[in-house]
Amino acid sequence: MTDGDEQPPGRTTDGDEPRPTVDADRAADASAANLSAAADASADDTRAENAATPAGVDAAVDTIAPAPAPAPAPDAASLPHPAAGPASYPVPLVQPDPTRTVRQRRRWPLWTALGLALGLVAGAVPGVLLRESAPDAAGRSAANADPGTAAQRRLGERMLALLDRQAAALVGADRAGFLAVAEPAARPTLSRRYAALRALRVTTWRPAADGVPEAVEGRPGEWRQTVTVGYCFVVPDCAPSTVELGARWRLAGEEPRLTALEPSEADPAGVRPWQMNDLAVTVGKRVVVATTPAQRRKLPGLLAQAETAARAADRYAIGGRPPDRYLVYYAGKGEWQRWYGGGRPKWTAGYAVGVGGGRHDVVLNAQIVTPAGLDDLLRHELTHAASLPDRGYADRADWWLVEGLAEYAGADGQPVHRYDGLTEVRDLLRGGWSGRLEAVAPADDASDDRVGGAYGVGYLAVRHLVDRYGEQRMLDFYRAVVHQGRTPEQAADEVFGDPWSMLHDDCVAYVRAVVG
Repeated sequence: MTDGDEQPPGRTTDGDEPRPTVDADRAADASAANLSAAADASADDTRAENAATPAGVDAAVDTIAPAPAPAPAPDAASLPHPAAGPASYPVPLVQPDPTRTVRQRRRWPLWTALGLALGLVAGAVPGVLLRESAPDAAGRSAANADPGTAAQRRLGERMLALLDRQAAALVGADRAGFLAVAEPAARPTLSRRYAALRALRVTTWRPAADGVPEAVEGRPGEWRQTVTVGYCFVVPDCAPSTVELGARWRLAGEEPRLTALEPSEADPAGVRPWQMNDLAVTVGKRVVVATTPAQRRKLPGLLAQAETAARAADRYAIGGRPPDRYLVYYAGKGEWQRWYGGGRPKWTAGYAVGVGGGRHDVVLNAQIVTPAGLDDLLRHELTHAASLPDRGYADRADWWLVEGLAEYAGADGQPVHRYDGLTEVRDLLRGGWSGRLEAVAPADDASDDRVGGAYGVGYLAVRHLVDRYGEQRMLDFYRAVVHQGRTPEQAADEVFGDPWSMLHDDCVAYVRAVVG
């Protein structure tokens, strides 16, 4: 696994610095509402609350999703998939260096945890699954679903109708309606889910059944069902992101009652923050920033910096279409180890994870991020979100280009001699690197100096291409390699009109010349 968004089929990757649709008008009317902080599940749905708005950020709204009253302990069969479970790649825990200084910010991993989500069974990204399987507004059964028995199909239709009703209630700010389809024991957990999604200003929630429901062995009257949900935040008519959920039901006579809506082990992006935590959220023109209530006081400053970084990242959107909104999560220690499956390399300060619909969520590690380095890190990560393809990239040899572009954006036009990683590049050139760009990517257990040197090499190589050919042609080269799967040899000939063998050696010579 590598930084940026490299991803073999069926896995997610990291990539960052050291990777009926319900009536949207009703949702927009309620989207600025602040959810009640009361723990009682029967409290009023929402109440308006204005966020602290820093200079230069318009109409930021800060909302908090409160924790519900404790739910009765579920039995083992209904427990959700553990969020801290192992990922499909090594899972070292992040242990911040207490002596880390501002200068070490370049050692933060730019590992873009892209949920490239190439499904192991279906062979497609979740967003593609949604668009192919559930094209209608209500969300119908997947095209490749097991037809099951007639009784299973009828039961599945009743379950999906209830999920449609719940979706309408969620987007319409009807908390009571959202909980009405569920058993009483399930309502505290669902109340938390409702609050977090409302805080994120959910505008679309579109369930589609993946096959027919199946009886739970040894538990008469209980059923399980896999559901893919397409969802949008803030923007009513976005290309939906997707999440796979496990719905559990109990029959009360002929009527299904929802007992749990769990994260799915098969979802390649892992567990979303809104599936497991209360959230405090603030919304700006280009960015949504969310964190836990304990970190809420940091939201105004984070939003102001993220809005500035978004304007820089928009320049690097491939095809000229930046994301409709960037979504940034600020993770404390516990959240960092659980959100999106955890398991990032120990040197990671942030990553971007693909969630479908051409969108990548960004997660920042509160244990490592320093105020002085936050601007660079945000520009780097949001550039990943703007420039990476929906499915990520599958060739580790392209790591230097993916991370080099993000580092170039993070540097924000500063002179090359001010790049905060030249010492590590010099050390790398003296030993530990073959001199080939395709071999510069660091291992997950690499030292801070090795990581910093690798990112510096990528930055300088991209900087040389920009200085020689201009930003637009460099982006055309990036698009040909990372999005279209061309080899560097093919792309260089098509875009630059020069042989890659020559350009590669020129880039490496430039790196050596800069660091001396």
